[in-house]
Amino acid sequence: MDQLALLFIVLLGAVISVPVGNRLGLPAPVLMTLLGIVLAVLDFVPNVNIPPELILPTLLPPLLYAAVRRTSWRQFSANRRPIFLLAVALVFVTTVCVAAVAHTIVPGLPLAAAVALGALVAPPDPVAATAVAGQLGLPRRLVSILEGEGLFNDVTAIVLYHVAIAAAVSGEFSAWHAGLDLVLSAVVAVAVGLALGWGANRLLGLLEDATLQIGLTLLVPYASYVLAEELHGSGVLAVLTTALFLAEYAADADDVMTRLAGHTVWDVVDTLVTGVAFGLVGLELHNAIRTASSHWSELLTWAGVVVAVVVFVRLLWLLPASWLTKRLHASRNYEEDIPTGWRETVVMWWSGMRGVASVALALAVPLKTDSGAPFPDRDEIVFIAFGVIMVTLVVQGLTLPWLVKRLGVRADTEREQEFERELAVRAAKAAKRRLREIESVEDLPDELSELMQRRAVEIGLRINPQIGDEERREAHEYRVRRLKRVRRIQGEMLSAARHAVLAARSEPGADPEIVDRVLRHLDVRSLR
Repeated sequence: MDQLALLFIVLLGAVISVPVGNRLGLPAPVLMTLLGIVLAVLDFVPNVNIPPELILPTLLPPLLYAAVRRTSWRQFSANRRPIFLLAVALVFVTTVCVAAVAHTIVPGLPLAAAVALGALVAPPDPVAATAVAGQLGLPRRLVSILEGEGLFNDVTAIVLYHVAIAAAVSGEFSAWHAGLDLVLSAVVAVAVGLALGWGANRLLGLLEDATLQIGLTLLVPYASYVLAEELHGSGVLAVLTTALFLAEYAADADDVMTRLAGHTVWDVVDTLVTGVAFGLVGLELHNAIRTASSHWSELLTWAGVVVAVVVFVRLLWLLPASWLTKRLHASRNYEEDIPTGWRETVVMWWSGMRGVASVALALAVPLKTDSGAPFPDRDEIVFIAFGVIMVTLVVQGLTLPWLVKRLGVRADTEREQEFERELAVRAAKAAKRRLREIESVEDLPDELSELMQRRAVEIGLRINPQIGDEERREAHEYRVRRLKRVRRIQGEMLSAARHAVLAARSEPGADPEIVDRVLRHLDVRSLR
């Protein structure tokens, strides 16, 4: 088997893992990691030869962009305090604790190398947290915090990692320069992200074709990441800034086809790239196994201790952090989404899975220092990092559905339904208001005006039938049943038409381009 065949197997696994995971009640990223582990131990499967420095730029931009599309700047702003406590403060605390323990238990491990180890295992993976939590029916407030934490913790961890690696490679460290690098990296990233977001927004307005607009959105995350890194900024923060800008300002309410097609394309990209990313996590296991071939017992012990530190530091941090956030929320009427009890706090704790970023940073640890000497304890760092990744991702990922069910943590469906009703009422009122504006400038016949009034009401009823009175609901339900019957019959008629047109494609003298054009017309008609 060659590398290309392996890539196709992983891509196929990414597609299949979604329905299999839904049927088994298991997260697709965890299944892909297990698939990667199985492939890694098979003799005929080649080792993955991807330069470590290409893993993050290749995988993270589309994953981050896809995750940001599901949220908004308003949501981040409302949850800035809990996100800061998790994505910045907790990453620092975890890095310090892991570095102190690793420096103590691993003989001869320099402090700078220990800090690099702490930084690369500190950030929970944004894709794993979102993919796992999103399938379990958790309260939206928890999913929002986990998404925000996952998206911003990589920024902190990667900067800490680069500072520690530079100190270990050069043998010099300056707290002043490290702090200055952190600030400059953030400033450059935000500037690049805003500039590219503004430019992409203007260019999207000029590109009227949906295909070109979607193609541009596929390129923008990579451009933002690469440009920021070239200017010594944070590529992750630049992608987040660009994505948030476009989510806030590039949305056109009337651009229906681009929105529908864009969602479909990005769902495909998200599924495939997520599958490849977590398959890579499992496939890279051979590096850790090769490292441990000489002294299994010591490495397993060190890895176990670091895993315990990573897991329990998160718990010990979340308990007071949740209490503090709750007190601030109650006393100052903040709009933050916060855990409402110990059960939700425990679920947040167990959702701290490591993944793609940790793998890429572990593999990117240099082989040598500036003096030409081997990087201190590189093999030990890689093995411990993979131990943390495997335990948190596989063990926590597989047991999180059971834990959520056991604790009875569920989404607040009443609150979600109430918000849906509010949106339905808002949509119906907007439609009625626009109808009155049209009637003020156009002379509509009475029967047409009455019909449009009913259509305005139906806009809201189709979103949420509960907003109407009993008579209107019954009338709406009757029209829905009638419409379903009409659509069923019309669907069969359009199906016959499509079959007839498609059969003409293989007839002598038929122009395939014209056939495809007519077929697209019938396809669009079928969506109405």
